[in-house]
Amino acid sequence: MRPHTPLLDTVSSPADLRTLSDEQLPQLAQELRAEMVDAVSVTGGHLGAGLGVVELTVALHHVFDTPHDRIIWDVGHQCYPHKILTGRRDRIRTLRQEDGLSGFTKRSESDYDPFGAAHSSTSISAGLGMAEAARLSGEPRNVVSVIGDGSITAGMAYEAMNNSGGMDARQIVILNDNDMSIAPPTGAMSHYLARLVSGKTYLSLRETAKQLTTKLPKFFADKARKTEEYARSFWTEGTMFEELGFYYVGPIDGHNLSALLPILRNVRDSQKGPIIVHVVTEKGKGYAPAEGASDKLHAVAKFDVVTGEQAKAVPNAPSYTKVFGQSLVQEAQDDDKIVGITAAMPGGTGIDIFSEAFPERTYDVGIAEQHGVTFAAGMASEGYKPFCAIYSTFLQRAYDQIVHDVSIQQLPVRFPIDRAGFVGADGATHAGSFDVAYLSCLPGFTVMAASDEAELKHMVATAAAYDEGPISFRYPRGEGVGVELPDRGSILEIGKGRIVREGTKVALLSFGSRLHDCLAVAEDMDDYGLSTTVADARFAKPLDVDLLRRLALEHEVLITIEEGSTGGFGAMVLHELAAQGLLEHGLKIRTMTMPDIYIDQMSPAAMLTRAGLDRGGIKDTIFAALGRAEAQPALA
Repeated sequence: MRPHTPLLDTVSSPADLRTLSDEQLPQLAQELRAEMVDAVSVTGGHLGAGLGVVELTVALHHVFDTPHDRIIWDVGHQCYPHKILTGRRDRIRTLRQEDGLSGFTKRSESDYDPFGAAHSSTSISAGLGMAEAARLSGEPRNVVSVIGDGSITAGMAYEAMNNSGGMDARQIVILNDNDMSIAPPTGAMSHYLARLVSGKTYLSLRETAKQLTTKLPKFFADKARKTEEYARSFWTEGTMFEELGFYYVGPIDGHNLSALLPILRNVRDSQKGPIIVHVVTEKGKGYAPAEGASDKLHAVAKFDVVTGEQAKAVPNAPSYTKVFGQSLVQEAQDDDKIVGITAAMPGGTGIDIFSEAFPERTYDVGIAEQHGVTFAAGMASEGYKPFCAIYSTFLQRAYDQIVHDVSIQQLPVRFPIDRAGFVGADGATHAGSFDVAYLSCLPGFTVMAASDEAELKHMVATAAAYDEGPISFRYPRGEGVGVELPDRGSILEIGKGRIVREGTKVALLSFGSRLHDCLAVAEDMDDYGLSTTVADARFAKPLDVDLLRRLALEHEVLITIEEGSTGGFGAMVLHELAAQGLLEHGLKIRTMTMPDIYIDQMSPAAMLTRAGLDRGGIKDTIFAALGRAEAQPALA
């Protein structure tokens, strides 16, 4: 008897996949799911979403001629099965590792990744652009955007659908619906009707009806149009999408290949567009520990395949996120005007902690950062104290609302900014790089950064008490540095920093997370006879002008350090020193920021080293400023 050869071993590209019969695909899907589970158990990463789209991924690459046809995965959390099938299986255990595969789709990584993604709700817009480019070029090409029910809550998705429907673009959208509140379709009749409404005959009848109504007198045309709309609603339940100009097909069981394949072939061959196919899937499908988890094991550390138990390290200190959540609860106990707002990230921002204590004062607006910021502005205009907690990288999506709806009106919206700085395995797309720069340039904005978890408690208290305009405070991902926490945060004086260590020759002015490495470097500098002051700026805006003057006038070298982009804190310091005329007297000043490049995934420590913001980088900058090519210890 011949040994069984796994089908997955015969598939090195989608071209190989397309040689398989429909009957072989369920076995391939089963093997693909097992391979993905095993790979993520080694690397960690996003698990549940990928498990839910295994059959859909197989079906798409079987039906469509990729990479000539384009498949765009919204966000990219679900792209691991896609990567395994598109020539990257041999590297799949390098996911999210230094010099390995990205955890998201990435154009430079593969021709099968036509559009890079890691933030949500972009796939329909990008797909429409590709479809229109194909039309202008006379290139027959299918463009498929796969978007989840969470991502489609964002306004950008509806803007794109409205545009696509108005253009009658040749575009296919797959709505991957894994929300358990929507019951999956069951039975042969449901599948038959879905196939029917996606077929050429029904699409042609619908188009004929539309054409006919244009030839009728207005009274009869209106009656006919209402009748046709009623019929569409009865058959497809897709009135909302149809009103945006899309043909709606579904809902379809996304794990039933016998249902998926004929429907995808129908929409591929219909030459009508745009079309939306509503596919219902189960996040975490096929892996019992994921199916039984409340979050369907959306994101995991390395884990045991058999039990699903994750190998998470025991923290040495509470996470910044937890400290923020607990501190906000403390402030809200004494102030019933405080409310918490998040954009689909309650656990990631610590708003879940606030929600447990004050559910009626907690708002999750979904993946809708723009709306969330203006919603917060509306509450602030009525005397409430909204803490609008959003990751730095996601807050970028609401910049116009920050400027127009918050800053210009000087509304006291509080912005806790999580994931400030490098974030490790999520790479450049999730790094909190730019918030200091894009907020510090706004008139009347107060911009803070916490150097440790105790400072974070003080900044929560400060923000709660501040009502003169918008205020932000940033803090990094992960656990704190282990300092002793006060029982309650103290209100900081706005625009005032602090001296943490006194010296005479070198001044290190830290903004945010680099303070404790600066203190370690200052200790090292004693060995070289370089007395070093370390200061914690606390504020990028307003700057502590008195502190700046003192550091500039009393030291030979002044170095600013921040875990943020150019144009941020260091630029604010240079601007102020120039205005004060303090750059004209021989002061040696350097600004240390993230380099002017995007740094791909690697450990946070490696990212800091690559950026030159670690302990060694700070030392090198000191010696370079002093004109010393190499560090030489002082003679005893």
